[in-house]
Amino acid sequence: MDERRATRERQDLKHHVFCFLCLLNISSVVIPVTGFALKTCKISYDIAKCDKCGLTKVPLDIPPAVKGFDLSFNSISTIKTSDFKDFFVLAWLSLSSNFISQIDNGAFSDLVSLKRLNLNNNKLVQLGEDVFNGLSNLTELRIIGNRIKVVGATSFRPLINLKFLDFSHNKLQDVKKVHSIIRHLPNLQELYIKNNHFTSFHSWELTNSSVGLKYLDVSQNPIKIFQITADVLPNLTWLNISGSSVTHQMRWDVKNKTYLGRVSTVDMTGVQMALDDIKLLLQTVNSSLTTLSMNAIKHNCAALINISCSIPTLSSLQFRKYKIKHVGSDLFKLCVNLTQLDLAYNQIENISDNTFRSLQRLRFLSLSHNRLSSVPAATRNLSALAELDLSSNRISQLECDDFANQTKLRQLNLYLNSITVLKECVFKDLVQLQVLKLQSNRLSKLNGAFKELSSFHLTNLRQLQLNNNTLTTIESGEFTGLQSLQNLTLHDNQIGKLEKGCFTGLGNLTLILFQKNEIKEDSLIPGVFNDLINLKRLDFRENKIKYDSDSALKDPPFSQLSHLEKFALPSQHRRLKAQLPRNFLQGLKNLKNLDIGNAQLVSLHKDTFTYTPQLERLDISSNEFLDFSDQLFSPIPNLKSLYISRTSLSSLDFLIDANLTKLSFLQARKNQYSIIREEVIRSVPALVYLDLQGNSFTCDCDNSFFLQWIEKSQTQVYDAYSFACNYPAKLKGEKLLSIDVRSCSVDIAFICYISTTSAILLFMVVSYTYHFLRWHLVYAYYLFLALLTDKKHKNKQVPNQYDAFISYNTHDEPWIIEELLPKLEGEQGWRLCLHHRDFEPGKPIIDNITDAIYGSRKTICVISRRYLESEWCSREIQVASFRLFDEQKDVLILIFLEEIPTCELSPYFRMRKLLKKRTYLSWQRAEKHPALFWEKLRQALRTGEDHGEGVLQVAV
Repeated sequence: MDERRATRERQDLKHHVFCFLCLLNISSVVIPVTGFALKTCKISYDIAKCDKCGLTKVPLDIPPAVKGFDLSFNSISTIKTSDFKDFFVLAWLSLSSNFISQIDNGAFSDLVSLKRLNLNNNKLVQLGEDVFNGLSNLTELRIIGNRIKVVGATSFRPLINLKFLDFSHNKLQDVKKVHSIIRHLPNLQELYIKNNHFTSFHSWELTNSSVGLKYLDVSQNPIKIFQITADVLPNLTWLNISGSSVTHQMRWDVKNKTYLGRVSTVDMTGVQMALDDIKLLLQTVNSSLTTLSMNAIKHNCAALINISCSIPTLSSLQFRKYKIKHVGSDLFKLCVNLTQLDLAYNQIENISDNTFRSLQRLRFLSLSHNRLSSVPAATRNLSALAELDLSSNRISQLECDDFANQTKLRQLNLYLNSITVLKECVFKDLVQLQVLKLQSNRLSKLNGAFKELSSFHLTNLRQLQLNNNTLTTIESGEFTGLQSLQNLTLHDNQIGKLEKGCFTGLGNLTLILFQKNEIKEDSLIPGVFNDLINLKRLDFRENKIKYDSDSALKDPPFSQLSHLEKFALPSQHRRLKAQLPRNFLQGLKNLKNLDIGNAQLVSLHKDTFTYTPQLERLDISSNEFLDFSDQLFSPIPNLKSLYISRTSLSSLDFLIDANLTKLSFLQARKNQYSIIREEVIRSVPALVYLDLQGNSFTCDCDNSFFLQWIEKSQTQVYDAYSFACNYPAKLKGEKLLSIDVRSCSVDIAFICYISTTSAILLFMVVSYTYHFLRWHLVYAYYLFLALLTDKKHKNKQVPNQYDAFISYNTHDEPWIIEELLPKLEGEQGWRLCLHHRDFEPGKPIIDNITDAIYGSRKTICVISRRYLESEWCSREIQVASFRLFDEQKDVLILIFLEEIPTCELSPYFRMRKLLKKRTYLSWQRAEKHPALFWEKLRQALRTGEDHGEGVLQVAV
């Protein structure tokens, strides 16, 4: 029982350990994914990015620890049950834009943590009964743009937690099929089923399966009648019934206003509906509607607006895609409650001055994408306006009164116009303005529009976008009125000159973008950036900054930008070789991200990064470096990402002494690396991503460590399966990972495994042997010694000096003296050899024993327990046994003074074997008949040269 209990406890322990390891394995997958070379994809921040890889099936080398899996834009046609096996922690999966026509039942059964699934734009025609098995935690499902006609009765049953379902652009054709879907979805809140060729919508087709819906989109369906006769949508708040391209009209049949009593947002863009039905529709939601999109409806604009604005709760109206060239003064007179009005895409050319007079609550007004040539005076009547969008019009000039009284305006969009000039007074009243977008105009000068003007200036402006204009110079004091400005975009201009003091007043600026201008090194005059004390990002990409020497600058241009964290200075348009002054980065003590790629640099001074100790990301790609100083990277021990692609470097050996122990990302594409040494890999222990795409490698033992490391390391090596061999010539064009380099090095781990295993097995064998066979081994050892002795002496013609050699233990000597000698020598006259009497003094004992045995006709072994414990007695019987075995003569007589069980004769295996076959003399048994004992012994001594196993054959 105890043994069975112990066995059961061991089994339980194994089970618990196994479960613990499983849990440990599952918990470990939340760590950012690393440690593999993928054939087609890459892993970034726990996301497997396999989009646009030309895949025809789901790759099998993706680690199951990823949390996101993007397989969009490939050529996958079938999803098999094994494709996503063991992806227990996957949270989102995108299979959009493939050719998937079949999904095997249970293909997603292991995705127990999946929250979002995207199957958009595939070739699915039907969904099987068990297609979504295992997705009990799915909350979002998108199946847009397929050809689905048939849905299994239980297809959606596992999706008990689904909240969002987009089934748009399929071919369901009957709302009853929608019921078969959503009746299994108790938590569904958003349902999008637009463009499914529904011709009717009846509430009885849904029954009570839709009571939890809050968002419903049935747009772009050729619905002829929308009928609700029961309260099947009691929680609906958002409804989209936008029209389709079909010309027939929709009839609205909702008699009871309480059925849609919570709907606050309606989109009826392009709906084909009689004006009376539109009135009925809006009356249905009259008490709850706040947001209405009424775009491109073929009815009188004034009538539609009047119907809409008669709803007392309406606050937001979108009225797009009407050809309203002129907006009259009475068009919005009923819209007194509106706070948002969108009139984009209406081809408006002019607006009456009093058009918006009644909209005193209006906070957002969009007039974008129209044909306005100037800012309409009507906007000046909107004293509560917070955001005004005049983008994408034909405005060429701004006047001083264009924004008069707009004291509450917070955002003004004027981009994509034709404005050429800014007047000094144009923004005078915009004291609350925070965002001003003037990009993509034709501005060549700012004319002091942003200078401080007594009490009227842009003191609260946070963001100013002036990019994509024709500015050439930033004059001194140009932005002194923008004391709160944080973001300034000046890229895509023609700026070539920065006057001293041009950034005065911008002490709160954190971002300034200068890319794609004409700035040269002499534009970076001393002190020009000194006012930008809080600047965090500065971008000078694609300018014309070039230095001919790495000599130190007298006045480093950025010495006061101590808060700068991100700085870019690549692509300077010149093909001439350039260098970077050794103190160019002086003052940037908090810089974390530096981009100086594609700057035509040929070298970097060893002191370049001395001033940037906090640097974490460095891009020096697309330059012509041949090598780096050993001390170049020493000042930046916190570096985590390094980009050195296309730099003409032939080796990564500079990393050995760089001390970049925190480097986790290294991109070194299209260089001339042929050998990656072990020391290089050891020098970057924190590396989790390595990109060496576009290099050619030496495919011999020099790269054996690198090749094995790719397959076994904790680093993801991007595109490793495409690495090609360049040397030796016979392997040119072969893939690096296909080369067998096992013969190049000794597998230490395997040797350790074999050594450890052998040692354990040897220990087990020795332990077993010692426990069960130790006496057999001792006996074998002495037999071997006897054999050697026998070989040495058997050919000696030693005459028989004695009739018998007596082998006994000294503790048995009294019996020998008192019993044996008187009978054999005294009465029977035999010549006996006794070791204490007849051995030659000074001669080795083993030689005495051997000579005595071979010099006697017989050997008499007087056996007792003390005899069995004696080493010399053991040797005597061994030598006698070898004589017996070798000569096959009757030369051995065994006398037992006491009863000894055969199991105690284990050390004398041969003796035990003989005793099982033959009889022997026993003194204890002969006590009643001593005369017979001595007679039998006398007969044994008289036995001649008979062959056979010569042991006494008659027991007494």
